[in-house]
Amino acid sequence: MKGKVAAVCMAPAKGMQKTDVGEALLVEDKGMEGDAHFGFQHRQVSLLDAGEAAKIRKKVPGLKPGDFAENFLVEGFGLSKLKLGDRFLIGGALLEVTQIGKECHSPCTIYEAAGDCIMPRLGIFCRVVCGGAVRVGDTVELLG
Repeated sequence: MKGKVAAVCMAPAKGMQKTDVGEALLVEDKGMEGDAHFGFQHRQVSLLDAGEAAKIRKKVPGLKPGDFAENFLVEGFGLSKLKLGDRFLIGGALLEVTQIGKECHSPCTIYEAAGDCIMPRLGIFCRVVCGGAVRVGDTVELLG
């Protein structure tokens, strides 16, 4: 499986909206340098399928990359086929899938507007096995 990075998003503090910054440095066993979740246990970075985000965007126009609190939007990669423990290259970094989906404690504004939020079902969370730079347009490739 191969795909590409469509957006690289971060927020400097929890509770702030993530925005597409175009590129970031991933640090081994820490996450995305400069992001609020840096060093957050097994959920160091998060990924979401760009196509799935686009479906919600049709219901809620104006949604931007980062509005689901994802670090990376990826396209053409087949995130839904990943399993726990899968490893893949993203730009110059190596990630390992540690969690699929998450529990939301209360309905977010996206859920309230669209009647659905995809991050709880389709969000992929990873730890950074080997750090490196990741930029929009970089390749995402599953390791065998």
